[in-house]
Amino acid sequence: MSTGTSARLERIGTGGQYLVVPMDHGITLGAVTGLQDIESTIDAITRGGADAVLTQKGIASRVHDNKNGAGYIVHLNGSTAIGPDENDKRRTGTVEDAIRVGADAVSFHINVGSQYEREQIADLAEVTSEAEKYGMPVLAMTYARGPDIDTEDSEAFADALAHAVRLGEELGADVVKTSYSGDPDTFERVVEATSLPVVIAGGSKGTDEETLEMVRGAMDAGAAGVSMGRSIFQHDDPEAITAGVAAVIHDDATAEEAAREAGLPVEA
Repeated sequence: MSTGTSARLERIGTGGQYLVVPMDHGITLGAVTGLQDIESTIDAITRGGADAVLTQKGIASRVHDNKNGAGYIVHLNGSTAIGPDENDKRRTGTVEDAIRVGADAVSFHINVGSQYEREQIADLAEVTSEAEKYGMPVLAMTYARGPDIDTEDSEAFADALAHAVRLGEELGADVVKTSYSGDPDTFERVVEATSLPVVIAGGSKGTDEETLEMVRGAMDAGAAGVSMGRSIFQHDDPEAITAGVAAVIHDDATAEEAAREAGLPVEA
């Protein structure tokens, strides 16, 4: 790893652990709740302890004045929910584009097991080669999604996720993101499939307890943090939920401890 890559990784994490909040959903879903006034949302989540925020390149001018010293990641592909197939992610920018708008890292989404896998593998390989020239870290979002992916069987799903994160390493990524398999025992196999830091996606928006328990389980399995979008930026109190997730990741808090520290409701 180059000195530049190492230095920039430190800008998007803390001590090798990561709390990234992706907010590139505007290209997929439109200006949904939490993204209309994205400036206020970014201010809240970074005050809450997010290490980095992530957007498409066109939102960069709305990010920098509101991120309170946090890192910035530019996402380089996308699709829409109203198009023919949301899994068909296409290039939306280059590493040079990201550098021009002040990014500390780039990210790229690939659906392993989908009909678009071949093209996305080639695109990710191209991105990592571009990034290496500039010492720019790459967060590879390596999901297992396709007709032969069994998400109901946690053992089989973990095997597919393990393949996906290993693919990210094989193609030259620096950090990999994937879905949570559902429990620490199976997710440990996912983490063990790569030498890279593994962060989990937030998944569907759930209760505060479900969110914090999921993060706790992933960390217990050896994960390096989260890249969590809607569960944070669409929360009624984005700053508080970010603080709770940060307490689990960076302070090794239990889910209950984290909720109390952040002022979130705790079930009796």
